[in-house]
Amino acid sequence: MRPTRLTLPTAMVLMAVSRNYRYGFDISDATGLPSGTVYPVLRRLEEAGLLRSRWEAVETARSEQRPPRRYYTVTGSGTQAVRDAVERYPTLDRAFERPAARSPSPRPA
Repeated sequence: MRPTRLTLPTAMVLMAVSRNYRYGFDISDATGLPSGTVYPVLRRLEEAGLLRSRWEAVETARSEQRPPRRYYTVTGSGTQAVRDAVERYPTLDRAFERPAARSPSPRPA
C-alpha cells in the first residue's frame, strides 16, 4: 500500500465510490471529471488500499452488449479517508446530495 494525496479530484472519486457509483464511467458522470482523471485516481486509490475492485462476469457484460466493467468498493481504510476528505473539503458531501425523488438506483457491488 502506498499513501495517496487527498486532492479534490481524489476526494471526489473516493466520495463517489462511497455513494455507490461503482465503475469508471459512472464515477466520471457523478463527479464531472474526465475519464483521463478518474481512471488514474482509481488506480492510485486501489494501490493505497482505500478501494478494492473486481471485474464483472464476462457473460453479464455480453448479455448487455458492452465491455466488462471493473467495479470498485471502499475498504475500511477508505471509509476513514472519506471522513478525512469531507473534513478537508466541507462542500464535498453536498456535491453528491440528490433530492429524494431523484436518488440513484442501487448499483451492483
